[in-house]
Amino acid sequence: MSGQPGPEHLDEPLVVVAVRRHRHRAPLLRPFVTAARRTEAVEYVVAEVELADGTIGQGSAAETVAITGESADTIEAALEGPLRAAIQGRTGTIVELSARVAGALEGSTSAKAALEIALHDAWAKALDAPLVELLGGRLTDGLLNDMTISLEDPEVMAGHAREAVAGGEQILKIKLGHDISEDRERLAAVVAAVPDVRLRLDANQGWGPEQAIDIITGFLADGLPIDLVEQPVAAANIEGLARVTAAVDVPIMADEAVWNAEDAHRLVESGAADLLNIKLAKTGGLRGALEIADVAQKAGVECMVGAMMEPRISITAAAHLAVAHPAITMIDLDPPFWFASDEPAGGYTQENGWFRLAGGPGLGLELLAADVDPADADLVPTHPVGLSAGAEPSAAVEPSDPSGHSNPSDPSNPSNPSDSSNLSDPRAGGGR
Repeated sequence: MSGQPGPEHLDEPLVVVAVRRHRHRAPLLRPFVTAARRTEAVEYVVAEVELADGTIGQGSAAETVAITGESADTIEAALEGPLRAAIQGRTGTIVELSARVAGALEGSTSAKAALEIALHDAWAKALDAPLVELLGGRLTDGLLNDMTISLEDPEVMAGHAREAVAGGEQILKIKLGHDISEDRERLAAVVAAVPDVRLRLDANQGWGPEQAIDIITGFLADGLPIDLVEQPVAAANIEGLARVTAAVDVPIMADEAVWNAEDAHRLVESGAADLLNIKLAKTGGLRGALEIADVAQKAGVECMVGAMMEPRISITAAAHLAVAHPAITMIDLDPPFWFASDEPAGGYTQENGWFRLAGGPGLGLELLAADVDPADADLVPTHPVGLSAGAEPSAAVEPSDPSGHSNPSDPSNPSNPSDSSNLSDPRAGGGR
């Protein structure tokens, strides 16, 4: 697997006749909480690209104000304005059109990702091939996914962990980062509930370097089965991240600190992180993500493909990337399992934690209609949060209800001050 499509596919000309967008809202099965924010419903925008032969591709972008600085309104504005102007009515190869998207405006990485994913979906559909194969991968390959246990009281986190493992999950990603002593209690409760599960810890920039060294060293001294620790310190503190990486005997992953290939170069050359987390909403789409993975591959550094709290279209695109590139050995792609509906159909399957692409041209998804809002769809979710397909909920945790229809990622919402943090620097926000 090269992670790059062959030249015969890269040279295929695409004629873009229309760029459209439509907006949706998806409640979660229960609130998702990190050190940076609380999310109860996801506002997202679907981008559509129509080619001259009638082929339609779709991508999506979720509102992540605290992370990328983008709201659903700004995503729509970017898609209606400079991004549409960049490619509508244009002819070019997939690489040329992707470059036009990347250069259309500064920032707006989520909006760019939505349009660039739609381009790739249309490109692969026009060639009647799964996108993963055009990116150099094999449709039959799968990766072991994790399930996130969001930041809550220790006993609540323990119950959610027990439920997830009962449903077949093999790796849990534990959200930490509010308070060191409370973090110890949270992790102790989870380990007591599911002592044999593999753990990934994510502090979402919530610790200082010395705190991180202290708490990670303590966890290791207790013999906890920790696979990695993600972004323990502030994204801008590369020196502090390097200090933590050098001081502990568990792999440290950079997430909020890596947005592009230049970041990846800096991190691997300085030894600031052992692993890199690639997210399409940060990279502006698949081309930027492939560049980061190529940097990592040359340096012998493994990568994870993760995501924000994003819908099925975005997650499916991320999965095609993950399966295609040899530097990507891990995924953190559980967000759709938090959603109260499963729109659109297709894309992938998951059983006992193993995530596999479902096949079909492009992303392998049905088109999500503009007049169908998953928030209003009368659908039964594939499985509750933390359960693999076909599993039954454990008796330990009662099913959770999303609490209302407020939009916690709206910076005007006074109940969520963390999302109004320094939007001039998206890296000041926390990851998913």
